[in-house]
Amino acid sequence: MPRGVPAAGFRNTKNKLNVINTQLMQMAESSFSINERFGFVSDMVTMLSQGHQASVIVSGPGGLGKSFTVMDALRKSGLQDVTLLDEADVGSSINTAKTFRVIKGYSTPKGLYRILYENRNSVIVFDDCDSVLKDPVSLNLLKGALDSYSRRVISWRADFKDEDLPNVFEFKGRVVFISNLPSHAMDQAVITRSMAVDLTMTNAQKVERMHHLLEFADDFLPEFEMEHKVDAVLLIEKLVDRIKELSLRTLIQVTNIRKANPNGNWKALAEYCISN
Repeated sequence: MPRGVPAAGFRNTKNKLNVINTQLMQMAESSFSINERFGFVSDMVTMLSQGHQASVIVSGPGGLGKSFTVMDALRKSGLQDVTLLDEADVGSSINTAKTFRVIKGYSTPKGLYRILYENRNSVIVFDDCDSVLKDPVSLNLLKGALDSYSRRVISWRADFKDEDLPNVFEFKGRVVFISNLPSHAMDQAVITRSMAVDLTMTNAQKVERMHHLLEFADDFLPEFEMEHKVDAVLLIEKLVDRIKELSLRTLIQVTNIRKANPNGNWKALAEYCISN
């Protein structure tokens, strides 16, 4: 906080700036359709996979298909998912530069240091792991990992008992953040080191996105018949103003009900479930 500025006044000013940043971001996003923005996600992740970008941030409310789009782009770029493999298994038999690992949940700064070291040549996807974007120590580690210098060096100078970890190493990997946090709430030093896209959308845009996925994404909800998925989207579109919380999870729920069709009265049951 600047010297001589009252704490309350500083907080108010910061809140106003956050509101302004949000409004500017929404104005910029409104110039592009939701499907164009999802296309940008695929383009950015492809660039990252090819080594042209160190970091990509994909933000927006949960349940909108952010993770699906990122993973799809990584796989189409020829990267292998090694999330369930041990580091030893990966290093001994797989080219780590052609792999990605998904980290979900929570991480301490020391845990983040290990993650960065063990995946120093790979793509790391932090999916709903917002703790690394909030902790000051974690943020400093990420700044080193995402720096624009030709060599990105990360160090941990505090004492630790992990003898298998070095105190300093060069990070040649790339990082994707998938977060429910709005971009204005993230550390600007991380934002400026990354390519970022915000996928916040209205309910009408969510329905538009559902139609697009059904038409163009062959591997979207493959366990359901196309007829059932289309019927579900049409019902959601009809009830869109009454749905309490609309996301792709809503589509899955309604499609499940359509598939089961209990007593031939699936529409009434689906309407009840998503609007109450």
